[in-house]
Amino acid sequence: MKSGFVSIVGRPNVGKSTLLNNLINKKLAITSDKVGTTRNIIYGVYNEKDVQIVFIDTPGIGRAKDKLGNVLNKKAYESFENDIVLFVVDIKSGFGKNDEKILEKLKAENKKVILVLNKIDKISKEELIEQIIKLKDLYNFLEIVPVSGLKGDNKEELIKAIKKHLEDDIKYFEDDEITVDEDFMIGEIIREKVLNLTKEEVPHAVTCVLESKKFKKGKAFITALIILDRKNLKKIIIGKNGAMLKKIGTLARQDIEQFLNMRVYLELYVKVIENWKNKEEIFDFLKITEKDL
Repeated sequence: MKSGFVSIVGRPNVGKSTLLNNLINKKLAITSDKVGTTRNIIYGVYNEKDVQIVFIDTPGIGRAKDKLGNVLNKKAYESFENDIVLFVVDIKSGFGKNDEKILEKLKAENKKVILVLNKIDKISKEELIEQIIKLKDLYNFLEIVPVSGLKGDNKEELIKAIKKHLEDDIKYFEDDEITVDEDFMIGEIIREKVLNLTKEEVPHAVTCVLESKKFKKGKAFITALIILDRKNLKKIIIGKNGAMLKKIGTLARQDIEQFLNMRVYLELYVKVIENWKNKEEIFDFLKITEKDL
């Protein structure tokens, strides 16, 4: 048996969550093209005969503007303690200053790092080779693996690279074990629909929390709040005659039904809580504890 914990780290919007979902062939982390989508540590388990890789998706590391931002950076940096770090770089936008800062932290802690060059479907082979030559001497990387997290290109090579460096011999999770908190995941599904349906000004201002969840005769009855930090965003989320909120609810319900494997009745409400990203009561739902603050 070979096993180990593998952190997926990088700056915001480099495709970490999309990569995780593709590696484990299951949607555990929400995705969008908006910066700062991931807000907590997500575990995804890859199993094959005599091999278990526990992937840890982390929030993007960037400049913190509030208490939530500080917590997310802290959680991402703490994940460096795992056996192997996948340092994901958006090769289309190039290796930037935030990437340099993350690499300096990895160097300081002498971590085992696989450099993952993501979004290779968006550049030419010549550009890719140039980037590999440029980056290979920045650190003593275990491997450099180009991938497309979106299309799944080269994911088998990445799994092979990881397997070579696994050192544990324990099976940490059963094959069908659930690794995400159910309430948190439902809230994330709703938030994903908000992110994907609304404009740029909304993403950082929104979170979603469950008010109630009941099961009766094989059906789930869920009430959830979409929480915003500014009043002027409320009309965007609700939309004309409630059209946007209805669309968010319809798409979210479909995914929640797939997640729970049952019929779902979903009620959504919109609430404004100014400066919620500094409110510790909201952090409770996000599974952020006192030691994180």
